[in-house]
Amino acid sequence: MSNLESVVSEWLPLPDVAQKLDVSVTKVHALVKDGSLLAARIGERNIRAVPAAFIVDDHILESLRGTITVLQDAGFEDEEAIEWLFTADESLPGRPIDALHAGRKTEIRRRAGALGW
Repeated sequence: MSNLESVVSEWLPLPDVAQKLDVSVTKVHALVKDGSLLAARIGERNIRAVPAAFIVDDHILESLRGTITVLQDAGFEDEEAIEWLFTADESLPGRPIDALHAGRKTEIRRRAGALGW
């Protein structure tokens, strides 16, 4: 098991993401490519999947896109960004992804931006 799989407990294969968002799998690939979503290859079959916490009901977590942009600007690769979002930080407290779900995107983006300096 990769470190990613140890910090992210629930993954959605891209076809499942497409179904939840009610879009085509091609559209999900485009969302990953343009940085609206992050995906990683996981499991024995090495399939591309998205952390389930990125999807809320039938849409992408609202604050995710901008946060991904800040992390990418700080030099993070997709898998590193996923790991950072899902790794507990005592100073928060909790995980950055949980803070995003709680509406604390400004604090998370400030922290993410500081990582690039």
